[in-house]
Amino acid sequence: MPTERTSTRISSKSVIEDNIVYNATDSIIILKNGIIHLHGNASVTYQDIELKAAYIRLNIDSSLVFASGITDTVGTYLGAPIFKEGSETYESKSLLYNFNTKKGLIFNTVTQQGEGYVSSGVTKKSTENVFCLQHGKYTTCDHHDHPHFYLSLTKAKMKQGEYIVTGPAYLVIEDLPLPLFVPFGYFPVPKTYSSGVLFPTFGDELQRGFYARNGGYYFAINDYVDLALTGDVYTKGTWSLNAASSYVLRYKFRGNANVSLMENIVGERDMPDYAKSNDFRIMWSHAQDAKANPFSTLSASVNFSTSSYERNNLNSYYNPNLLSQNTRSSTITYTQRFPESPFSLSASVYANQRTRDSIISLSLPNLNVSMSRIYPLKRKQVVGTDRWYEKISMTYTGRFSNSITTKEDKLLTSSFTKDWKNGVEHTLPISASFTVLNYFTVTPSFSSKLRWYFSQVNQTWQGDALTGSIVTDTLNGFYNVFDYSASVSMQTKLYGFYKPMERIFGSRINMIRHVITPSISVSYKPDYGLPAWGYWGTYQRPLTDGTFSQVFYDKYQSQLFGTPSRGEAGTVGFSIANNLEMKVKNKQDSQKEFTKISIIDNLSVSSSYNLIADSLNWSNPNVSLRLKLHKQYTLNLSLLFDPYTYQLNEYGNPKKVNITQLEKNGVLGRLMSTGTSFGYTFSNATFKKKEPSTNKGGLTPNEEPVVSVLEKEINELNPIESKKLSKSTMDAEGYQKFSMPWSLNVNYSMRYAYASFNTASMEYNRALSHDINVSGNIQFTENWRFTASSYYNVNTNQWSYVNCSISRDLHCWSMSASFVPIGLYKSYNFMIGIKSTLLRDIKYEKQSNPYDNQVWY
Repeated sequence: MPTERTSTRISSKSVIEDNIVYNATDSIIILKNGIIHLHGNASVTYQDIELKAAYIRLNIDSSLVFASGITDTVGTYLGAPIFKEGSETYESKSLLYNFNTKKGLIFNTVTQQGEGYVSSGVTKKSTENVFCLQHGKYTTCDHHDHPHFYLSLTKAKMKQGEYIVTGPAYLVIEDLPLPLFVPFGYFPVPKTYSSGVLFPTFGDELQRGFYARNGGYYFAINDYVDLALTGDVYTKGTWSLNAASSYVLRYKFRGNANVSLMENIVGERDMPDYAKSNDFRIMWSHAQDAKANPFSTLSASVNFSTSSYERNNLNSYYNPNLLSQNTRSSTITYTQRFPESPFSLSASVYANQRTRDSIISLSLPNLNVSMSRIYPLKRKQVVGTDRWYEKISMTYTGRFSNSITTKEDKLLTSSFTKDWKNGVEHTLPISASFTVLNYFTVTPSFSSKLRWYFSQVNQTWQGDALTGSIVTDTLNGFYNVFDYSASVSMQTKLYGFYKPMERIFGSRINMIRHVITPSISVSYKPDYGLPAWGYWGTYQRPLTDGTFSQVFYDKYQSQLFGTPSRGEAGTVGFSIANNLEMKVKNKQDSQKEFTKISIIDNLSVSSSYNLIADSLNWSNPNVSLRLKLHKQYTLNLSLLFDPYTYQLNEYGNPKKVNITQLEKNGVLGRLMSTGTSFGYTFSNATFKKKEPSTNKGGLTPNEEPVVSVLEKEINELNPIESKKLSKSTMDAEGYQKFSMPWSLNVNYSMRYAYASFNTASMEYNRALSHDINVSGNIQFTENWRFTASSYYNVNTNQWSYVNCSISRDLHCWSMSASFVPIGLYKSYNFMIGIKSTLLRDIKYEKQSNPYDNQVWY
């Protein structure tokens, strides 16, 4: 049992203001001269100072304390002193400390400062928590006794939680001094984040020259927002500026913003490969906390840049994911909901960019007023069942939009009246649902739309049949475009059950269920191509034989919300959906007797027939199939058929005619298009068998397995080996299991559809396009990892790109290499460096630029 004695001594020269508490587990020896010897897990506590060691000698008169460890019979040094003052902790082999002056000498000490560790042979501590070090080491490796690398400090001065200033220092890796020498060093180690200089990285490129990248200054503005200003400079004139900021307000919102400007100069002036471009990028992400305001929401996801920005990005070498992206979108949305009201209001800005041809589609502002579904005829106090008119519901949506689609270099010079398109649309659908004869669901509906446009076009033909052209005039004004449609549909469900014969299908299948869902609908819409509506115009186009052809044109063809279509339609639509499932006995779960298995999740056929049209009455039949092949995979397949044949019109273009495929070729329809895509991820778990329980009565409740005993022994003897053991997996016999985690992701997509028209057969040729995306990774050991990704075009029989990378975790260092072996953007990148952000500039990096492969002379 530990013994504890307390002693307090105050003299005229002493500044000790509190009790000194000391204890030890083995022995406490108090001599007459005021010296106390503490043996075995000894400790001394004074105010916020605590000292623990295997042996402590305390002098009450001089307030001096000496602490050290002991060496056991096998030569192991045990019980090394641990000195704690406030929140700071120091480990050492021995130390001498004065409680009065709070000065001391610490021998072979190790202390953590920020991300790094400072060790020293001899350390002198002063009163202001300032330490003077001799023959010190600074490292971010947590192997204190034998770090993988360190900066050897001839002399240094350290202030707790603020800085480390060194004299001459050099780098040592694996006990090998390197000729990397600095005359002095300064390492900030603040406890909180603070402003400071961001040091650049240096290198060279063939076409841009030598560079200094990512240098600048970091502003720690406050606890809610920060700012980093960085820049890049190349010797051949290329430069860039970047501003990045993050902000957060707890329970309110969070976000980040990034703005970049860049002037890219490639090659030598007056040479064929010389090029100069100016690019910019704006990125902003904003998310509002759900608890901030339940009635209003502001969100933003902005990724707006010039189309050539990613190609000229100075800080990223070839990235297949970036360069394969053809579109880029940005959205800012504000939504306001009104309590106890079905109405909501939203305002938004949209931008879509197509980097391949620099086309930008900008829409601002977009205003949307919507009303959720209401039942206007429903009684406020319902008594009994609902009456038929109480089931009538309606919704409303009102939209205003103002947008433009143009080249990005023409956006700022565009005309608001000529190039921008705007309009207002009101949509009011009314519907109800009734159950008839207990088995049929009847749903009548009526929908109306009103559009407000501010211009329309007028077209005429000018000239003869060979040299003439269409003349389009734009007429500004206010125009109403109204349309409506009505429909009624009815559907039901038919159930069929079949119990298979046991001697044929076995005893596990209990029942097979087939669900058929037929539906039929009737809809009507007027012919909005009639002159009375005023939505479509006509002009006479002369033909080469001297006759004229009447051509219909849409007066609102360039407007945002479209125009009601020509032709009266009284359509009868039908569809049949099928679902097939079976119920089988469950072998694995004794509590659940049966399990449902989907044979065909959905097989549906749909089409429609226009009763009013004088020709081309049938629509394109559609067949959809959905199969659940696995718990994690569903196959979707859609087939679209063409029921009619084609002939050439007077202009030599293919035109669908009123001769069916059944009449000409004896088939109901010709396949127009089909396609599917699927992917699957293979990994260790894919082929892993379930392991049986390791304890089947072999151990009693109070017995520990061999692995647990082994872990405890290693943990007590060697903490480093304990870390290694905790990361490994061991079997019941105490041997390490073989483990090599891997994954392989395969994605396949296929499309078979109409392509070019064959004038000989008067049919469209069909083309098959399919491609494969493959990506995967394998972890050879705990520290080695290999990843690769590739895209293969089956039609061209070519690999579009292959990107491989391998990395090695070197504990406090990291090493990575990546390369693109084929294609236009062949390149490589190799880097080995220290993980810690504080010493990130201690690295070796070698990379090529994809554009360096282009040689013009």
